[in-house]
Amino acid sequence: MPVGAEEITRLEYSSLAPQAPHFPGTAKHVIHIFAQGGPSHIDTWDPKPGMAKYADQNVPLIGGTPLPPQFKFKKSGQSGVEVSEIFPHIGESIDDIAVIRSMTTDIPSHEFATIMMNTGSGRAVKPSLGAWTLYGLGTENQNLPGFIALGGGLGGATNWRSAFLPGAYQGTLVSNVSAPPDKIIENIKSPYATLPQQRTQLDLLKQMNEMHADLLKREAILDARIQSFELAFKMQTEATDVFDISKEPQSIRDMYGNSSIGHRMIVARRLVEKGVRFVQVWAGSWDHHINVKGNLETQAQDIDRPIGALLNDLRQRDMLKDTLIVWCGEFGRTPRHDRYAKGEPGRDHHGKAFCAWMAGGGVKGGQAYGVTDEFGHDVVENRVYVHDLHATILHLLGFDHEKLTYRYNGRDFRLTDVHGNVARGLIA
Repeated sequence: MPVGAEEITRLEYSSLAPQAPHFPGTAKHVIHIFAQGGPSHIDTWDPKPGMAKYADQNVPLIGGTPLPPQFKFKKSGQSGVEVSEIFPHIGESIDDIAVIRSMTTDIPSHEFATIMMNTGSGRAVKPSLGAWTLYGLGTENQNLPGFIALGGGLGGATNWRSAFLPGAYQGTLVSNVSAPPDKIIENIKSPYATLPQQRTQLDLLKQMNEMHADLLKREAILDARIQSFELAFKMQTEATDVFDISKEPQSIRDMYGNSSIGHRMIVARRLVEKGVRFVQVWAGSWDHHINVKGNLETQAQDIDRPIGALLNDLRQRDMLKDTLIVWCGEFGRTPRHDRYAKGEPGRDHHGKAFCAWMAGGGVKGGQAYGVTDEFGHDVVENRVYVHDLHATILHLLGFDHEKLTYRYNGRDFRLTDVHGNVARGLIA
């Protein structure tokens, strides 16, 4: 296997060439849509219509007065899975979506939970999910980064870093995909040297590095830096092309919508189409302590059409079958009013129960997985912890999460630490 301890030496200094997983995976690419801020699960994907009868009562179980769901749900698709009215476009693809209603995490603090969802650790500096994916599989396109983060949020580079993995596996941040293509990635073209001159410089640098390795030792940091130079050289032509959404037919651009998140979604599709292994799309602003109805409706309108378009576009191109889409936030929100007693119609942070969904890439769509209590306060069936979600994603990519390891500081590390179980009910 290419990612066991016996292969670390080869992988540490290798290129990002495609690698074989532990077993044939159903997903070859991942688009991770991160809804930072903590979306309210009972207003989005976990309907609780029975809460209305408790609206004027103090319920000790939830620590205050219930705030019933602010939106109606309706059964959608052939599967009949219930979808909130704020997601009409995403709901059209519900038969391809597995809604996880039983997510849980430890501490409902934005920074901790965000880093936890992205790296499997809320405290120590650990490699991100995208970095582990790239470490295990490599990437299909050597002219583009194998892991790209579109946008960003709380925690910054901690969420897409490679940490103790070789630097080649770190995510590349692209902040503004709506900018002109030659401005999206700063300093991508040299104003001082032609491409042939740059090629000569890089060849000399590589030769000197090999001499250094033969006479002294091979240094991972130096190798990663040279590999970064090589990638930057190759990106000068292909990167500006892949981020140029004006090359898409007008009908496709209209389908996604002319918005920042719409541009990110269409670029995400173009990136995986070009062979990029892992794309993270940041879609935040879900921290609704006040006016949850109005704020959530606005945020949902921002993402619903672009995500619905992404699902349809991938399906029409026959790409959904091997592209895994993951939508999640870092936690959910309380089923009670934000300030405990009936008052401000907002919701506080809540980690005991929240929702995520997955589609494509071998996922068994058209289902709601897991059950919470009548208030959506706690999980009562098929609990999915963050490590379980990561184990399931790695399984779809073809990895045994317990064997995808990297030796560092005298021990073997993995994304799921010493935890994690594959949620097999989510797999087709």
